[in-house]
Amino acid sequence: MTRANQIPAAPRHDVVIVGGGMIGLTLGCALAHVGFEVAVVDRDDPATATAAAFDGRASALAFASQRLLGAIGVWPGLAPAAQPILDIRVSDRESLLRLHFDHCELDARPFGYMVENRHIRTALHAAVQKWPNLVLHAPRHVVALERGPGLARAVLDDGGVIEAPLVVACDGRASSLRASAGIAARGWTYPQCAIVCTIAHERPHRGIAHERFLASGPFAVLPLTGNRASLVWTERADLAPTFLDLDRAEFDVEMRRRLGGFLGAAHTIGPRWSYPLAMHHAERYVDHRVVLVGDSAHTVHPVAGQGLNMGLRDVAALAEVLVDTARLGLDIGTTDRLERYQRWRRLDNLAMIAVTDVLNRLFVVDGASVALARDLGLAAVDRLPPLKRFFMRHARGTVGALPRLLAGHTP
Repeated sequence: MTRANQIPAAPRHDVVIVGGGMIGLTLGCALAHVGFEVAVVDRDDPATATAAAFDGRASALAFASQRLLGAIGVWPGLAPAAQPILDIRVSDRESLLRLHFDHCELDARPFGYMVENRHIRTALHAAVQKWPNLVLHAPRHVVALERGPGLARAVLDDGGVIEAPLVVACDGRASSLRASAGIAARGWTYPQCAIVCTIAHERPHRGIAHERFLASGPFAVLPLTGNRASLVWTERADLAPTFLDLDRAEFDVEMRRRLGGFLGAAHTIGPRWSYPLAMHHAERYVDHRVVLVGDSAHTVHPVAGQGLNMGLRDVAALAEVLVDTARLGLDIGTTDRLERYQRWRRLDNLAMIAVTDVLNRLFVVDGASVALARDLGLAAVDRLPPLKRFFMRHARGTVGALPRLLAGHTP
């Protein structure tokens, strides 16, 4: 019998989080860590969500994101599976001009860590078990949400009801809670698909993340523990199925043709996944007793590997707003209190959406003059130390007014 089966018919919580993915569970752990009574509702059985076949991606956790996970007690369970990112190298096709970020040019701390998503999910599910004030309802989903003047009531598919002053939508880019709150989202799909797999290679990667821009989009080789790397191959959406249908030997030939020989002999291990690429952004993040976090509020092109980090910055900001509101003895679910979270996060998310969209569009354009402008831009950043250090700090996630969690402190 799960804990969800042991809960009374209509328990009262401080916060109900709908969506128990990486963002939803991180928020749940962050709030439980400071004493909130939290319920998380997720469609997937934990055994399914933590299985190797569920999600083939790996994520680049920025240094600030790692500090957040450390502050809420999740990082110790994740550290053995984490590969530090020590350098970042960006190149454009066959150009000799490069952009190289070396962590030693700042203070020798890593830019972040590469971790396979299955390990992140496993660590979060393990952390959930530590908190008696954090209850996971899974596999369950919300079939109705009633929002009154002082309370929201979520009706689950098994007939159960849970109540809280605030409901947080962490239910993904097609968020049903966002739709039920009447919040529109605008965006577009890219004519691209991300092919994701893991490769084993002969030479050590030395903690270097490579981003090479090809005509179809970025081709990223991201270091994992051991002599392994996560490959994120952006391909035209109409061509991606052709590559995915190749047998392993044929696929490896195409992979090595794009990879080059800098890692020595290389071959894929395990299955291949593909993910369509899109951008969307909610017109607002807040409604009466509902707030949007993570992919329910925004998704971006993976060109800079910032999707998960944007969601974790949402988590840190919202946790701080809720803690500050509760300390004042005020209602955490009112729109006027949640507006602070929206102001804090919306501009930063809009900026990241714009940067990733422009980068992707700029680097897939052919033409000698455009290519020259791109390469001169990379070279200029590489040769201007103040600008280069700014971009390196941005890669770490340590630019701007940081929520307390992103500085490694309790919110």
